[in-house]
Amino acid sequence: MGAERLTVEALEARLEGQRQQYRARLPAELDAMCELVRGVAGGHPQQLEALRLRLHRLAGSGGTFGLADLSRSARALEREVEAMMRDAAGAAALYAEDWYPRIQALGDSLVVVAPRRAAIGVAGDAGATAVAVGATVLWLVTDLAAELAEFVTQLESFGYRVRHFRALDDAEAAAADGAVPDMLIIDVLLAGGSQDSTARLPACPALAALDVPLLFVSDEDDFGARVRASRLGAEGFVLRPIDVARIVHHMDGILLRRHAPARRVLIVDDDIDLAEHYRTVLRGAGMEAEVLPRPDRLLERMSAFRPEVVLMDLHMPHYSGTDLAGVIRQLEAWAGLPIIYLSAEADPVRQLAAMDRGADDFLTKPISENQLIGAVRVRVDRARELAAQIARDGLTGLLKHAAIKEVVALEVARARREREPLVVAMIDIDHFKSVNDTHGHAAGDLVISSLAMLLSRRLRRSDAVGRYGGEEFVAVLGNCRLAAGEHLIEGIRRSFEELRFGNGASRFSCTVSVGLADLEAMPDASASELLGAADNALYCAKRAGRNRTCKAGGAIGGGRREAD
Repeated sequence: MGAERLTVEALEARLEGQRQQYRARLPAELDAMCELVRGVAGGHPQQLEALRLRLHRLAGSGGTFGLADLSRSARALEREVEAMMRDAAGAAALYAEDWYPRIQALGDSLVVVAPRRAAIGVAGDAGATAVAVGATVLWLVTDLAAELAEFVTQLESFGYRVRHFRALDDAEAAAADGAVPDMLIIDVLLAGGSQDSTARLPACPALAALDVPLLFVSDEDDFGARVRASRLGAEGFVLRPIDVARIVHHMDGILLRRHAPARRVLIVDDDIDLAEHYRTVLRGAGMEAEVLPRPDRLLERMSAFRPEVVLMDLHMPHYSGTDLAGVIRQLEAWAGLPIIYLSAEADPVRQLAAMDRGADDFLTKPISENQLIGAVRVRVDRARELAAQIARDGLTGLLKHAAIKEVVALEVARARREREPLVVAMIDIDHFKSVNDTHGHAAGDLVISSLAMLLSRRLRRSDAVGRYGGEEFVAVLGNCRLAAGEHLIEGIRRSFEELRFGNGASRFSCTVSVGLADLEAMPDASASELLGAADNALYCAKRAGRNRTCKAGGAIGGGRREAD
């Protein structure tokens, strides 16, 4: 199930409903605490712990629902009860008549003050899992015709659909009509150099209001223009001459961050009202959130939901947060899972002691909505970055050698089990050593990362691709017949040939050779044998002149012959 999408109005209405529900239940909660006081007075001092837990819960939840005075008063009473528990004779203080009105007085603050929510982000499309292949619409605002044709051609080679405007007013009219791009690139100087778009854009309300990534392109590195671009929320300021591969790499990174999968949050808390409030806030921010009120089902729920962060109350009946964190850390698969304690515990010594038992952060209740959202975002994003560093190549962002080999093995097993076709492609950049020798290793890295971007953008979401070696890549095309795989890979090969790298007189292009292996033609092959067949086909393409695709057992297609 994807993250729930809420409008600002729907989110506000839901949160207001939860505040009213909390307020309605509070008198019954206060009555229950008075009954516990009567129980202690009747000779049952063990009920002090139950009273402490209820006060602790109110101290943590009241401020979240707009009752800051309730939280402060409940925390003060909780500390008094803790002192009584340390001194058995102190329980006699509960016999005093003033304890009943003191508890009932907690309800005096029932005027709800809504927490400030102006900065809460409401998800517009949080359920997206990747940049839509072949559907990324780019608006380009420039009146420089000299570089336009080649720039657009290369952007389209990477799968962008470019719509060109000569003036800001033209783009403003399109935005006013309801058209929305995925990204906006604007030349700093327009109208023959007489108009500065970083100063003019605020006067284009429809264009400025677009919630899409914004980049500026400039002939000069002007600090004032950079500052104005920053104030407009620009995520890039690119200097000419434009290196298309580098700007596409930057744009892809921006889009992937914007359309990353929804963060998955598991909330473990016996306070159902508060947990549901957290769930609503997180879902309103575009996250997937589930509530687990029964800690004994923790491992079962984690296995099914696969959370990326766990929010856990520190004090719960039967199980403490530290108990549950210890259980999670027993399992190797969850050793790196971020755990955040949520508690009204304000003692820094106790907080540190709890943190030492397997948690990564401690948030003191009551917790503001923006604080909650920010803490979850930071922890999940850092965990994702760490996981990517472990499994993915640093230069390309693709799976590493071992990881892509494992994917091949899994896909071969799956294809046999489900009786589906499978194609494996081995892709190698031609004459790559000469690129490094002639243009330098920085240029070589750019060529490698450009091919990686092209593969990532042009392959299907269900496909997998990894960096197999220095300039060699493996693509795994699941549920794909050889003819479809040929068409897809050949399109990528031709697009890569059209890319231009470097600047001025040092501009150059590269080609790739490809080998394909088809599981339908080798039904009994193992994963390593299928990879070996693709590798043999690759070297057939090399021997046949490079810049072509060959299949295991024969050629499929090719471009012009290259000299060795």
